[in-house]
This record gives sequence, structure tokens and C-alpha cells, in this order.
Amino acid sequence: AINNPEDSSMGTRKVPFSKELFIERGDFMENPSSKFFRLAPGKEVRLRSAYYITCVDIIKNSAGQITEIQCTYDPDSRGGSSPDGRRVRGTLHWVSAKYAINAEIRLYDNLFANKENGDDGLLSDRLNPESLEILTECYVEPSLVRSSQGVTYQFERQGYFCLDSVDSTPGQLVFNRTVSLRDTWSKINQS
Repeated sequence: AINNPEDSSMGTRKVPFSKELFIERGDFMENPSSKFFRLAPGKEVRLRSAYYITCVDIIKNSAGQITEIQCTYDPDSRGGSSPDGRRVRGTLHWVSAKYAINAEIRLYDNLFANKENGDDGLLSDRLNPESLEILTECYVEPSLVRSSQGVTYQFERQGYFCLDSVDSTPGQLVFNRTVSLRDTWSKINQS
């Protein structure tokens, strides 16, 4: 896989592929709208730097929650393109379940609940209670075991992250988001 599609001088990395993969929950929809270009029953998408896959079945638990998405893949589409020239609109990032590394992800957001901090009232009343979200069941590529302090990594469609210099250990990686790819202020201003 290319490390940075905008700068080929940054090299490549090996990304293991296996029978079971993890994708983000938001990359699948059982009953999608016509403008949903990710994975859905009967729909074909590209796995970044891998293959085209098509959802053929879904498995649910007794509570009706989807626990597994079964797909076929086109072995001729290795690298993310098809020799017959067909095109797909959606591209998903993924990680091999067999080789994935569990990591803690810390999503830092704006410290204050709104842009206007004024001088009225207590400072603690203006703090954003959602300024830190800690995700503990996250899976990252095995290449991140070699993460270095001070290096920034882009997690696709999420933002830029760096290895936590205090809490991260070789047995438990911790990544802190430094820049989000989503604009929280525009979301707040729409409310």
C-alpha cells in the first residue's frame, strides 16, 4: 500500500490480507439510500490497495444486530482496479482481523463548548464535556507496531494521530488525534 497517495516518495508498506477483515461500522448499511457509496447487500466496493468485494449475505445475532458481513472478492482486481474496466464508487479502508493490533484511540476535541468564551460565569461552565472520547476496542494495521514518537499518521477519513509518548507501550499502543478531518464547529453551529 502507498503510504501517501499525494507523495510517492514516502514509500509503501505491506498490508496483510486475510479471510476475515474489519471495516468501520459506518462503511456498511443494510438498507442504504441511493447516495450511499459504501458496502451494502449486493453492492460492490473497493478495499483500499486490495480487491473489489461484493456483499452476498449478512449474519445477525438474536438481538437483530449485524455481527458479520459475508462477501466475495474478485482475485483479478488485486491492487484496486479491474482488468475488465468496471468501476466502483466506494473505497473502504480495512484491516485484517488475523493480523490487526488492538489500540486505544483518544479523540481530542475543542476544550470549550462554543467559540464565544466570554467572561461571564465560571470557566468550568464553558468546558466541553465531550472534549475527550476514549475508544478502547480499535484495530490498526500491524505496521503501526513500529510507530515512532513525533511522527503523525493519517487514519483515513478520521484525522491525524500520533503515538502517545506517556501511556503507549509495546504491548498497548495509544494514539492521540491531533487534527480531525471533521469540523466540529460547523456541526455545533447548525444546532
